[in-house]
Amino acid sequence: MAWLSKSLNSSLGKKLLMAITGLFLVSFLIVHCGLNATIFLNDGGVTFNAGAEFMAKNPIIRTMEIVLFGGLLLHILDGLRLWMDNKKKRPVAYAVIDGAANSKWYSRSMGLLGTLLLLFLIIHLKHFWYFSRLTDNLTEEHTLYNEMQAVFASPIVVAIYVLGCISLGYHLLHGFQSAFQSLGWNHPKYTPTIKCIGAAYAIIIAALFAAMPIALHFNLIH
Repeated sequence: MAWLSKSLNSSLGKKLLMAITGLFLVSFLIVHCGLNATIFLNDGGVTFNAGAEFMAKNPIIRTMEIVLFGGLLLHILDGLRLWMDNKKKRPVAYAVIDGAANSKWYSRSMGLLGTLLLLFLIIHLKHFWYFSRLTDNLTEEHTLYNEMQAVFASPIVVAIYVLGCISLGYHLLHGFQSAFQSLGWNHPKYTPTIKCIGAAYAIIIAALFAAMPIALHFNLIH
């Protein structure tokens, strides 16, 4: 297994691992966002609660949660390794940097965006995953939808979630097309399409996630 360890610790190996785990998390976000978006059916959270209960009790889904946390941990650790590698290669910042001439600001700020997302994720897990999985507070009288209403009653929490969603959007905006590039799927004919799909995905996912706390806070849905 020495060859595998050597491959994963190489610069290319780290980028490939980042791309694979990133695309895995991208697929999860589609499912997660789709389930959460059922609150917009405005049925009092009936569909959302049914979906949440299925996710909580289905053994296959519970097993996939472990895989998901594993993929997330790998993504975070690999991102940290790449950031440290970049710092070693450039221990002293350039006197003058015209970064905008070569790349967007968010592509140069993936470390910062990733850190903000990690902090946001911890808050999110505390509010909902911990509540629904590791406490006895979830009952027929107090559902996960009721908990969402209670959490998003606070304007401060809503502001934190909206900022977290903005960070997620910019992270996805660069990460989506970057993942395909790292996997070698870079072609003049297809790359513009991948970038367009990535941009649409990032905007839609971030907008939907941000719309949920806003809609609940202002009682736009019941």
